[in-house]
Amino acid sequence: MTEQRYLPDEDDVTEFEATVEDATEEYVVLDGTYFYPEGGGQPADRGVLAWDGGAADVVAVRKNHGDVRHYVENIDGDLPEPGATVEGRIDEERRQAHRRMHTAQHVVSRVVLDEYGAETAGNQIHEDRSRIDFEPADFSDEDVRAIERATNEAIERDLAVTKAEHPREEVEERVDEGRSLLHLIPDHVDPLRVVAVEEFDYCPCGGTHVDSLGEIGRVKITNRESKGRDTERIEFELRASETAEASE
Repeated sequence: MTEQRYLPDEDDVTEFEATVEDATEEYVVLDGTYFYPEGGGQPADRGVLAWDGGAADVVAVRKNHGDVRHYVENIDGDLPEPGATVEGRIDEERRQAHRRMHTAQHVVSRVVLDEYGAETAGNQIHEDRSRIDFEPADFSDEDVRAIERATNEAIERDLAVTKAEHPREEVEERVDEGRSLLHLIPDHVDPLRVVAVEEFDYCPCGGTHVDSLGEIGRVKITNRESKGRDTERIEFELRASETAEASE
């Protein structure tokens, strides 16, 4: 079983060493990794694995029955043997974009739950844009402007973001109704990794996140559309903060 070493709170690490457990022309399995495997609406990291006499581009990362497979292309040299040491180098710019986007998604979801009572039914994170589906929801244009305004006001508070494991029973008691999809997490998963934004938000999540809201920048909602009865989709991008823009 591959140890996911970025958990619970080392999702800022982008260079590491690990030991090969299996290597094929298609994928490499390590004893531990900091690469994020796709899941929870967040794409996988990309990067490079390098070893004595060879290297390969990591183009996808997926879980497979406890292992994490690093799917590779452009293999240079012979494949590493089991037991060999490899150096992993994660695309730092892509990782940081996903960290900012995923935390921004948490802020938007918190604002919408608090102000409109709508739950997050699904989300998809990208480097340059993201989307969230809410239900039950029927937003007006003014609602969208209010959501954007409240989200950026929260971000401007620059609250600390912490990532830690908590007993499942504690999480079930503390998390607000409608804030998580706990029923989708198998009962045997205990403890749960929780992403908390000081007193603002508390949500079980396995994704990568920034360490403070100020790292996000500003949220700009770019589109709203109905996805069926009582379901609304909001799409957003991230922009530089007004403070950063003013200093340029």
